[in-house]
Amino acid sequence: MTETGLSGNLRVRPNIADLLGLLAIMAAAVVIATAGRHMLVPIPPSEAGTIHLSPLWLPAYAVRTTLRMFAALGASLVFTFTYAVWAAKSRRAGQVLIPLLDILQSVPILGFLTFTVVFFLGLFPGRMMGAELAAIFTIFTSQAWNMAFAMYQALRTVPPDLEEAARCFGLTPWQRFWRLEVPFAIPSLVWNTMISMSGGWFMVVYSETITVGNTDIALPGIGSYVGVAIEQRNIWAIFYAIVAMLAVILAYDQLLFRPLVAWSARFQTDDGATVSAPDPWVLSLLRRTHLLRQICLRTGDIATRIGWLALGRRPSAPVRPIIPSRVVDVAWIAALIVFAITVGDKTWVYGSAHYTLRQIAHVITLGGFTLLRVAITVFIASLIWVPLGIWLGLSPHRARRAQMAAQFMAAFPANLFFPLVVVGIVHWHLNSNIWLTPLMLLGTQWYILFNVVAGASSYPGDLLEAARNFHVKGWLWWWRVMLPGLTPFFITGALTASGGAWNAAIATEVASWGDTTLSAQGLGAYIAHATVAGATDQVGLGMVVMAAFVLLLNRALWRPLSNYAARHFTFD
Repeated sequence: MTETGLSGNLRVRPNIADLLGLLAIMAAAVVIATAGRHMLVPIPPSEAGTIHLSPLWLPAYAVRTTLRMFAALGASLVFTFTYAVWAAKSRRAGQVLIPLLDILQSVPILGFLTFTVVFFLGLFPGRMMGAELAAIFTIFTSQAWNMAFAMYQALRTVPPDLEEAARCFGLTPWQRFWRLEVPFAIPSLVWNTMISMSGGWFMVVYSETITVGNTDIALPGIGSYVGVAIEQRNIWAIFYAIVAMLAVILAYDQLLFRPLVAWSARFQTDDGATVSAPDPWVLSLLRRTHLLRQICLRTGDIATRIGWLALGRRPSAPVRPIIPSRVVDVAWIAALIVFAITVGDKTWVYGSAHYTLRQIAHVITLGGFTLLRVAITVFIASLIWVPLGIWLGLSPHRARRAQMAAQFMAAFPANLFFPLVVVGIVHWHLNSNIWLTPLMLLGTQWYILFNVVAGASSYPGDLLEAARNFHVKGWLWWWRVMLPGLTPFFITGALTASGGAWNAAIATEVASWGDTTLSAQGLGAYIAHATVAGATDQVGLGMVVMAAFVLLLNRALWRPLSNYAARHFTFD
């Protein structure tokens, strides 16, 4: 029984559900403490640090990998609520932070490893903590950018009527942020967090198997387990790793993401047709508890009070700028020009001393090959998943099942498919430049599917009903009804998929199975080989060229298309 008084005093009698929840919390605390203790030990010799391929070791490896994923996810949330909010709230900061975010999203993970491994190992000489932080940072780079873009877009697209209501109620900037903007962003942020977790799994092998120059460290985890299985050609170990990944993804999906999705549904503002779904079993179990439920309620009350703190200036308060805004803009632009000239000069001096024009032209040509693969991959993924995504999204029940299945499939590292691809290419004497390209689909197609399903799910039901009443069918229905309404969602998915394809080029242009290594001509293979060789100059050149390609594509193609779609194909 639970008794509460009007004075706020709380008397709770725990039940069986409380006991189960407390045992689960204690077990999680013990696991985290044990993993933390292992991070502080010295780096073992190569023999002691051997990754065992027996399936009995997989539960411990799965726990270590999962903890790294969630540590990176926590860092990504902190980054999202600082970097993205700053970019959205400050016009001047956004002029720098958003292009910088485009560059960071395009920089491949192995490019980060080349520079960060030495830094983190130097912070903790001879300790596993340095290698663990390097792995967590690598996973962070595959999660943070997508979440930051989601938060930025949400903050920039808060409906004007809600903004006007906040002004009418006299909310301070702090209150408006926590009572309006964050709730509006929660559905998008929760969904993109799920996608980011899948992106972390896609690169988990490279985060746990650190090979940069003379540095070779294999951290205990599913990623290093897969790497050793590929090296030893152990197909059964690959199968065991797939089963372990499925179990881990299912566990955190049921325990964390399903409840978060159900909770985020209360913040939906669209008018699309929705069908109520049963509550996840975790929420149902939590509601049957006494002690844990009261703790959650009290925690929510504290968070609500913090969100209502009257911090900042009221909208009606007069503003007297000390320095005119035009003067600040001129000073800001001047500072950016000086910074750009300084960086350009330093880059020119360094580049002229380390690179030749022929070498730069060669890397740009390799970037052209990768660009061609990216374009083909996005085109094929669009042909496959746009019609299927519409079919799935128009049914709420099918949409929920598709989203869960896509979350599982998006998490599979490309390395798990290397045995089939390498064996097939070698057996039939196929061209690696062509037949390694389908691997890139693994890192791109799901972004398109996610966004198309989301767009079809939120399509206004009255417009679909009007099309049925006017007997609009066939190609006319596609070109005049459905595709125009999905254009903003598709462009968002295609833009994200394009960035994911560039990043996945490292994992897909070089495929190994035992002693057999296949490479395709491209920028990803160039950076991968340079990273393994420890050639920092070549890695830096490859990263700069890849970032330049992505920036040019975003500014010349994707951003104009996105702006055009927002002007012409958005439901008001």
